[in-house]
Amino acid sequence: MESALTKTLQALGDPTRREIMRMLNKGDLSAGEIASRFDISLPSVSHHLNVLKNAEIVRARRQGQSIIYSMNATVVQEFLQQLMDVFQVQAKPDVQS
Repeated sequence: MESALTKTLQALGDPTRREIMRMLNKGDLSAGEIASRFDISLPSVSHHLNVLKNAEIVRARRQGQSIIYSMNATVVQEFLQQLMDVFQVQAKPDVQS
């Protein structure tokens, strides 16, 4: 089973998904609004949104006939904390001469 950190890193490995995150960081958007900002097919945008959703980076809710996507700030914060923990420098013990 993949760890949450691995899943998140894999989801963020694609520049299109990172751009989607930048867009959602400014506010919620419908799938159509997201797709209109890219020069790729709607199925490709849907694939990217599903990857982000499966990694729990974004949430989706139905509003009428639209699906509205939003950033899942809790998962993003946890990811950043885990990433910081990976690179945390351990204090070295004092060496006596």
